[in-house]
Amino acid sequence: MNLLLDTDILIDVALDRMPFAAESSAVLDMAQQRSFHAFIAWHSLSNFYYIVDPESHNLDSRDFIRDLLKFVEVAPTTIKEAIYAVSLNMKDFEDALQVSAAKVCGADFIVTRNVKHYKGGHVLVRTPKEFLRRLRVQ
Repeated sequence: MNLLLDTDILIDVALDRMPFAAESSAVLDMAQQRSFHAFIAWHSLSNFYYIVDPESHNLDSRDFIRDLLKFVEVAPTTIKEAIYAVSLNMKDFEDALQVSAAKVCGADFIVTRNVKHYKGGHVLVRTPKEFLRRLRVQ
């Protein structure tokens, strides 16, 4: 199974944002255990750093990214995927880029807290809670 992890999952874990951190951490733990093939979009790295670094105080954001990249791949995107993202009928362009990254890496789902932002994206989306519940059923 291939998953694309939205940036919010990474931010929730890094900043221990409640009440979201526990489920997002569980998803990242499973990715680290190679329970599925995890991807992130290229732009998630800069978005993560921009949001987390000023807030982290004690967390070295680059260390978090370095550790993350030991078990999460970056979706291989090109200009073709950028053009596809522009063509999507989605309000948030950043989310359209996530959809395009999910498509190119063959993701079965995007795992995100912002499910409603992905309408018009033609990709299955699950919250961490929904995804974890789905795995426990199988």
